[in-house]
Amino acid sequence: MVRLVGDNVETGIYQLRDALRIADELELDLVEISPKANPPVCKIIDYRKFLYDQKKKQKEIKAKSAKIVVKEIRMGPNTDEHDFNFKLKHAINFLKEGAKVKVDVFFKGRSIIYKDKGEYLLLKFAQELEEYGKVEKLPVLEGKRMIMIIAPKK
Repeated sequence: MVRLVGDNVETGIYQLRDALRIADELELDLVEISPKANPPVCKIIDYRKFLYDQKKKQKEIKAKSAKIVVKEIRMGPNTDEHDFNFKLKHAINFLKEGAKVKVDVFFKGRSIIYKDKGEYLLLKFAQELEEYGKVEKLPVLEGKRMIMIIAPKK
């Protein structure tokens, strides 16, 4: 016994062979929708079209989900004004495109003693980008790199 539902079918409880015969007459498929119900619920539909629609919905959901791009900008602790402004322009373009910007100051060799210079550089960078993005992660020293992440303003 199955409960039969569908577009061109009279809803009700049928024997399984009768439900299969009805589906065969309509040249459609008998698909079990709710197996745990008592009696199980079956629907008469075109199964290939059903799968196609499901695939289409999944593609639509995937297309709507935003892809987050992270662009990286590297500097040294002794980066001069011209290079700083050059990298700043790139960061502004990245933020306008909607990408996150990961700015890091890389300390080579003994330059690690200039941690405060690196932090100052990153904070100055964040201040310059204030109208384009907001700081998502404040400067943090990880090994020989000091990293800061800036997200675009919506």
